[in-house]
Amino acid sequence: MPVLRIPTPLRAYTNGQSDVTVNGSNISEVLSDLTTQYPTIKLHLFNDGGDLRPFVNLFVGENNIKDLQGVNTPVKDGEKIMLIPSIAGG
Repeated sequence: MPVLRIPTPLRAYTNGQSDVTVNGSNISEVLSDLTTQYPTIKLHLFNDGGDLRPFVNLFVGENNIKDLQGVNTPVKDGEKIMLIPSIAGG
């Protein structure tokens, strides 16, 4: 099963877990499983329309899914996925 790396600010919504084992053959299925396991994280990842928020970046290996197939990007068993929220400031 793929492993999703959770950034520190979002770990409060995964019971402090930094790595969450998820089921799915693509990013959409992985995120669905994540939000089933930890429903309170959903608001922080998705907008009211059910789309990923623009500041949410997901990487499969070193590749941003935005540069691949988006939420349809396939993932393999044991693959590492990183969730990285964008940081803004000045």
